[in-house]
Amino acid sequence: MDLVIRDVDVIDGSGGDSYRADVAVDGGRIAAIVKEAAAAGCQRPTARRVLDAEGLALSPGFIDMHAHSDLALLRDPEHTAKAAQGVTLEVLGQDGLSYAPADDRTLAEVRRAITGWNGDGSDIDFDWRTVGGYLDRLDRAHGGRGIAVNAAYLIPQGTVRMYAVGWDDRPATEAELNRMRQLVAEGMEQGAVGMSSGLTYTPGMYAKDAELTELCRVVAEYGGYYCPHHRSYGAGALQAYEEMVALTRDAGCALHLAHATMNFGVNKGRAPDLLALLDEALADGSDITLDTYPYTPGCTTLVAMLPSWASEGGPEAVLARLKDAEASERIRHHLEEIGSDGCHGVPIEWDTIEISGVSDPGLASYVGRTVLESAEARGETPWATARRLLIDDRLGSTILQHVGHEENVRAIMRHRVHTGGSDGILQGFKPHPRAYGTFPQYLGKYVREEGVLSLEECVAHLTSRPAARLRLPDRGLVREGYVADLVLFDPTTVSAGSTYDSPRTLPVGIPHVLIDGRFVVEDGVRTDALAGRAIRRTSTG
Repeated sequence: MDLVIRDVDVIDGSGGDSYRADVAVDGGRIAAIVKEAAAAGCQRPTARRVLDAEGLALSPGFIDMHAHSDLALLRDPEHTAKAAQGVTLEVLGQDGLSYAPADDRTLAEVRRAITGWNGDGSDIDFDWRTVGGYLDRLDRAHGGRGIAVNAAYLIPQGTVRMYAVGWDDRPATEAELNRMRQLVAEGMEQGAVGMSSGLTYTPGMYAKDAELTELCRVVAEYGGYYCPHHRSYGAGALQAYEEMVALTRDAGCALHLAHATMNFGVNKGRAPDLLALLDEALADGSDITLDTYPYTPGCTTLVAMLPSWASEGGPEAVLARLKDAEASERIRHHLEEIGSDGCHGVPIEWDTIEISGVSDPGLASYVGRTVLESAEARGETPWATARRLLIDDRLGSTILQHVGHEENVRAIMRHRVHTGGSDGILQGFKPHPRAYGTFPQYLGKYVREEGVLSLEECVAHLTSRPAARLRLPDRGLVREGYVADLVLFDPTTVSAGSTYDSPRTLPVGIPHVLIDGRFVVEDGVRTDALAGRAIRRTSTG
């Protein structure tokens, strides 16, 4: 045996009661579980290394169902932001925008469009164009040693539309739709686990339901799932959820609702309406799951707030409209008075928009302030400040949007199909603390301190439920024969260290993390192990 974890409290991911056991690991898998070994006086497993885990809990590795580490895994071999949380698998390709499949034109455009999420990629060798090529690139990252944590991939529908149709706000032709079907099928064959959309982001939002349904039919043929950032989280949020439920039911496709929140003042206290909708659909046989992060503010790019018509034609067209006085005034009118679709149909409140990151370091004075605060300091209107920043930072600025409601967060995380997703953007001077703190925040604040979930139930939300959605046959549970992706944590101290003021502070109370039986965090310190790999749909684990 390689390792025995002795006298540990096993929280196995099933949601059942914890139990004391010795857990043996060998060859990257859980080789034996001997319950109550010391008390029973039975033969205890031995190994080359024995880890005394008295006082610690052992759980399966946490699965981040909504991650934005598409380039971070290639850029940063340590990737401590996620490894230190106990994350052993991330799902990439989120919100309909990522880097495969693409041709040269599309790759250049998508790099520009999501600079605020992942940086401009100038430090990355983009030597792939297909989904399979990207997954292969993850496996041979860092001199062929691999990546920090495991990664699965969703085909980004917005990128697919960018590739086949471009940035035009119009229905796809039959030939374009066939090309999109082909791209989705190829991506699924090459290992993607499903398809994502960003239906408040261009150009993916230009797709009508009939187009999305056709692509979901392809995803369903391969046993994948559809993960939409749907058309509104504000005004019309419930209707947007209904739209996704109906669309996937028609397509016969499993549905996973991304960062399933109910935000803005219009939705205060309305989480029960969403949960009733889901319960009715589940009772009718729909296959639905969702993820959330345990915080109230959202995080995205400043340009995402603009009305969709302002983004037609791509980033350069956006900048041209911002520089044009007449077009700029029209944008302002939609943002401040009508409520743009980019801001979820709600008139923007500039005192809720905090700048969290800029691409140009020379603009750092904006970071940590709301747009309203910067405007008042400059003696100008908020739109003048926002417009200036968008132009000067060439659309690369990220924001925290303080529009959530704690009672909604708590209600949704209790639901039986809930899973955890950080939606963590790692870029920027002052990123959202969820990037470094989501999983210990669940365990510390919402389990130990506030009792919203039991420890066993919460661990199931973060492990076996997402593994089941991803159809991973040997992950997500502490079971003999399963892959040894494991986390050891102290239930009495585990907590998120990251805050809004210090968002890159690492968590406490998670001393050990193993991936494939190898320590990636040991005694609270990131090791040099690169034990992660691309998890493909056809993989058996």
